[in-house]
Amino acid sequence: MHPTEALIRRYYAAFNAGDRAAMLALLHDQVAHDPNQGTRRIGKQAFTQFLARMDGAYAEQLEDIVVMVDATGTRAAAEFTVVGRYLRTDEGLPEARGQTYRIPAGAFLAVEGALISRITTYYNLEDWIAQVSA
Repeated sequence: MHPTEALIRRYYAAFNAGDRAAMLALLHDQVAHDPNQGTRRIGKQAFTQFLARMDGAYAEQLEDIVVMVDATGTRAAAEFTVVGRYLRTDEGLPEARGQTYRIPAGAFLAVEGALISRITTYYNLEDWIAQVSA
């Protein structure tokens, strides 16, 4: 397994384990985070704040994770299924009532110095809204 693939897999394993400290340890200090439908954040502190907001509103696990790495090991992509429960209403989104959802998602990642330096995440927000609104 390529070291970058192992890095990305450790990151998502930490996500699934709810180990935010382990996730943060795998990030570059100036990590660029591009959330789906959101504004870019820079740095671990901004990412930590994002995680706290997400952890308050959602309980999620990632399944069927596939990781692809370019020949240089500086770029990677991951495809996965997000299986979750909507716990608390997130600003601008439908009311949370403990709804469950299952959506395909993907991420593009950059690696610098054996740490993740960029995470860009995509999923179909309209599909998610339809699932939690049903």
